[in-house]
Amino acid sequence: MTDHSAHQASPPTGQLQCQGCSLCTHCLPLGLGPEELKRFAAIIDRPRPLKRGELLVRQGTPFTSLYVVRSGSFKQVVVDSGYREHVTHFLLPSEVAGLDAVGEAIHATSVVALESSFVCELPFTSLEALSDRLPALRGALYRCMSQELHRDQRLHCLLSFATAERRMASFLLDMSARHAERGYSPFGFQLAMSRADIGSFLGLALETVSRLMSRFQRRRLITIEGREVSLLDLPALEALAEQGDTRR
Repeated sequence: MTDHSAHQASPPTGQLQCQGCSLCTHCLPLGLGPEELKRFAAIIDRPRPLKRGELLVRQGTPFTSLYVVRSGSFKQVVVDSGYREHVTHFLLPSEVAGLDAVGEAIHATSVVALESSFVCELPFTSLEALSDRLPALRGALYRCMSQELHRDQRLHCLLSFATAERRMASFLLDMSARHAERGYSPFGFQLAMSRADIGSFLGLALETVSRLMSRFQRRRLITIEGREVSLLDLPALEALAEQGDTRR
């Protein structure tokens, strides 16, 4: 089992063709025609490589660009007044980093690579100017912002009312759905984030995450080998995500 979305080949140096990218049908310029796509590609800075643990953006720094994940994955982290880190989101290929900074022009979170990754940088002034001339691009940008807001609302509800089991089941199903949207298997994928990161995201202690993973394996809902996870019983996970704690 391999998470192909996290291991796509990087583009040749100095070359960027959105039309040749396997993520084009899921990415920000979705819906643009060939000529519009060329204009969009012209404003993208050369794809940037990052190593595991490297910062893409730092919390509190000025906002200048959006970043589309081309390969690999990232975590979005906020540091509170007590210098505690909280993971607020995980970014997969074709998803956009930096949307939370558009309004205030300051990054409210840091974005950190979870593995070797590539991003396409979109200078925001150029993106704004182009979106004024391309309504389809402006609509795609609004769609990304709407999805970000909806995701935040879902997470708030999950953390406010859900049991630990429901949170974990919902997390696994969300990762499954996002992989399926990109044309990859919904039943097996890699989790590049650590269990501590998962716990931070779900509001659970590391020990609770490990205990839940073991419980799910005993109940034959999943199997885990290293960072590779296989979902064995999607209907049972869906029932768990909807109903909360159920004992077998």
